[in-house]
Amino acid sequence: MNILDDLKLQYKTGGMVQKLIFWNIGLFVVFSLLEVVLKFSNITFTYFDFVALSSNTTEFLAKPWTLVTFSFFHAGIFHLIFNLLVLHFSGRLFNTYFTDKQLFGVYLLGGIFSGLTFVLLYFLLGKTSLLVGASGAIMALLIASATYAPFMLLRIPLIGIVKLWHVAFVILLVDLIQLPLENMGGHLAHLGGAFFGFIYIKLLQSGIDLTKPISSCIDGIVSFLQPKKKTPFKKVHRNTTKKSVHSYSQNKDITQKQIDEILDKISKSGYDSLTKEEKEFLFKAGK
Repeated sequence: MNILDDLKLQYKTGGMVQKLIFWNIGLFVVFSLLEVVLKFSNITFTYFDFVALSSNTTEFLAKPWTLVTFSFFHAGIFHLIFNLLVLHFSGRLFNTYFTDKQLFGVYLLGGIFSGLTFVLLYFLLGKTSLLVGASGAIMALLIASATYAPFMLLRIPLIGIVKLWHVAFVILLVDLIQLPLENMGGHLAHLGGAFFGFIYIKLLQSGIDLTKPISSCIDGIVSFLQPKKKTPFKKVHRNTTKKSVHSYSQNKDITQKQIDEILDKISKSGYDSLTKEEKEFLFKAGK
């Protein structure tokens, strides 16, 4: 199996966490290569202008799709690697208790909520900036898991066994400490995603699943894209087994009767009394 086949197999069997990792890596590689190729062709192209979320309300309203796309793009290779490592960790924790469809729903809605938090607070602060990265969506998954199972035990290298809420608390504390220092927009998005993860679990425990519409939408798309199975023409098979068995049994009885009659004739009048046809029949029956 070559590398491409191995990657296809991993994508097909890996679950939603694996798919999200593949999507993030694929988009980063494709658009980075496209940007390089266009630069060599003296064409100025910055894909961030089309996928990054702007806190400028005019730009945001002109490009509303960026509320989704910013969670699937990253500012650099190290930004991508760090986020995907945390995604792998948080996604596996979330999958312990919830389905792949719920995971994708929380990732998507958590990213949107974190983006809205960024736009709203930057608007109130009078600041303008661009935002990319899956951090807000990943925080939604991590805090959702910690809210649902806070006392889940984890083994952290060099530290030992800790509870999940300890990990979540430390990460939130770091975001709060760094909020006024650097990358304020990113940390605000993290906190927005974390708040969504907490609200999601609380609503879920009261019987409201915010990801249900997304799951239904995915099911509809998958059903539409799958080729419809054509109903094959029906073949009518006549059951001739009984007839064949009966016919075979009948023929066997007739043959045996003829043999018995010939043998009786031989016992009474001798072999020479048989006709040519009777001798041939007896010869064939004896094979």
